[in-house]
Formats: sequence, C-alpha cells, structure tokens
Amino acid sequence: MAQEKRVVYADNAATTPVSPSVFRAMEPFYTTHYGNPSSLYSLGRQAKLPLEDARRTVAACLNAEPGEIYFTSGGSEADNWAIKGAAHLLAKKGKKHIVTTKFEHHAVLHTCAALEKEGFEVTYLDVHSNGVVRPEEVEKALREDTALVSVMFANNEIGTLQPVGEIGAICRSRGVWFHTDAVQAAGTVPIDVKAQHIDLLSLSAHKFHGPKGVGALYCRQGVAIPNLIDGGAQERGRRAGTENVAGIVGLAAALQEACASMEERARRLTKMRDRLIAGALQIERSRLNGDPEKRLPGNVSLCFEGIEGESLLLLLDLKGVCGSSGSACTSGSLDPSHVLLSIGLPHEVAHGSLRLSLSGQNTEEDVDYILQVLPPVVAQLRAMSPLWEEIQNGGVSYEIREF
Repeated sequence: MAQEKRVVYADNAATTPVSPSVFRAMEPFYTTHYGNPSSLYSLGRQAKLPLEDARRTVAACLNAEPGEIYFTSGGSEADNWAIKGAAHLLAKKGKKHIVTTKFEHHAVLHTCAALEKEGFEVTYLDVHSNGVVRPEEVEKALREDTALVSVMFANNEIGTLQPVGEIGAICRSRGVWFHTDAVQAAGTVPIDVKAQHIDLLSLSAHKFHGPKGVGALYCRQGVAIPNLIDGGAQERGRRAGTENVAGIVGLAAALQEACASMEERARRLTKMRDRLIAGALQIERSRLNGDPEKRLPGNVSLCFEGIEGESLLLLLDLKGVCGSSGSACTSGSLDPSHVLLSIGLPHEVAHGSLRLSLSGQNTEEDVDYILQVLPPVVAQLRAMSPLWEEIQNGGVSYEIREF
C-alpha cells in the first residue's frame, strides 16, 4: 500500500479551515433553525436571537458597541462600503482627498482607483523597506479636504504590523476619519477600536477559522456612511439582503475562540515563525521581507534570487507543502507583487517570493518538514536557471532600495 503523502498547510493568510467547534455552532442554522430572521413566527425568531448574540460577541472582541457592527459578505465588501461610503458622504462637504498606502490589499487600492475616476484625489504613501508606515508621513499628507485615511492593520503578504493607534490618534486630532483593513489582524493581534481611535474597520471570518463568505464592518457611532447595498431593511436598514445566519454565528464563534487563545497562540507561533525564518535564511541569496519583529506571529515572507516563485510553489506542492507567492487574490497574475515592489525590491528579486503563513493548527513538526524540503527544492530550481548561473558568476547584481 502506497504511503499517504504528508501535507503541511502553510497558507493560512489565504484562508483557514473551519474549526470543529465553529462548524458545530453553525450546523443548526442549516438544518433545524433555518428560518429567515426577518420573519415574525417562532422559526424566524430562533434565527434572529443568535444573530444579535453574534453581534454582541463581535463587538466585545473589538471593544465596540453592538450597534456599531454590521455583517457583510466578507472583507472586500466591508472595505468597499467603508471607503466609498466615507468618500461619497464627505464629498458633500468639499472633502475629496483620501490618504492610503502603496501596499494595501487590492480591495482598498481598486476601490481608491474607482474613486479617482469619480474625481477624488488619492495620496499613496510609501511604506519603506521594513514594510511599516510612518505616522509622521500620514500626518504630513493630511489636508483641509482630506476625507479619509485608510491604512491596513497588518499586511496580507509580508505580515508587517502598522502603528494603527498612532495613526488613529493623528486622524482623530485632525478631524479625519480613519479606516483600517483588519482582515489579517482580527483574531490574531489585540484590537481595541476605542483606544486605537478607529472609525471604520473591516474583517473577514475565514482568516481566523470561520466560514468563507461572511465578514463585518465596524462603523463608529456617528460615522453614518451611506449604504453600499440597497434593498430590504436588514442590518437596521444599512445593508440589504437576507442575513447569512449560519455564517454570522460561525464568524462570532471563531472570533471569540481566536481572541480567547490569542496570547498563548501568539507565543507559540512566534517561536515557530522565527525558527522557520532562521532556517530558511541559511539558503544562499535569500532574504526576509518586512520587519523581523513588527509582524504577525505566523507570517514568513521570503525571496530567493534566481528562481520564479510559481515554480517554487509547484515543487513544494509536490512535496505536500501549501504556500503562496503573495496574495491569493492575485495568484493568476504574472506580475511581481505590488507589496514587494513597494518596499524597494527589484522585479527580478520580487519574482522569487514565497509566503508561508502558520496558524494554531500547525506544529513544530510542520516547521521541521518545511525546512527539510525547502533547501533542495530551491537548489533544484537554481540548477535549471541560467539566471542563477549569471548571479553566481557575478554577471547579475540587484540594487535593493532601502528607504
């Protein structure tokens, strides 16, 4: 009998498996408590009460009020709603300027690009070679007509954590609304929307062992942005469409579970992350992307000169290791990651990227296995690469911009 191939899932930044306890919490709302929560009869009320319980749970995890939580189809919808809503509302007051960064998720960047076509002006800030936004540069970019600042809590590719509290305080002092895409951060690092002066925040359940297709938008009381989706009176008239009760219950259960175990899990993941980074950097002409300390506990982002990231992923997959070369949302693109280019890497180096993202379900044995298979796979690809031969012979050199 053939031995079953070992599989190490190390792409948790793309999505996570639903935890067994979350699945059990969701199951009744597909089978016995399947009523429409907008219905008046008892079957509908059986769905309505858990929905509101979920709202209170999510609010508690963010130190928000239940009335400030609106459920969405995911992080992308929440980003679109926050940014377009703030822009369109404040444009009526003559504020048509937005500040964001060059390495945001495309749900933010493409939304800003769409607003530019409507006549809004967008300032895209540098994030520097360590992948961290500088609060003083955010403050310098603010103008009298600035409507919104949108800076992600943690980068989805290189995992760097941003000084959200400092940026939020600057925005609050200047009367500018502050939105953060916390899709990668929620359930992984502490979030306090009050202490961090956050006006709008997006999250998505499938990044912390909840189901796909459900997310939430935190909207601070008094930040009354217009609807993105019109229709029925769901979500207190703010977001039309029959609520995904099972998904919402799953989101709340997963977030509560993640926040309860956050501290212990972060310690364990940080230890595994650092061991994985140290082992991978033993490979010749490799580099870590982003700040070595100001990063998510489970994020490892690397570049290996002289190879293509896509080939690396395919060979790792043959060994049973699931990773990525960047955001899962751009996996069909042949262009190098805009995130890696934004921190000063040349195209040739950025093409050789590998992102490994660990979750609480990973083990020390998983790290051992990755470090066992990664060096020979890199060596195999370099043995076939004319570019690597030129690099070794000194015929190719790259200038990595430090700024």
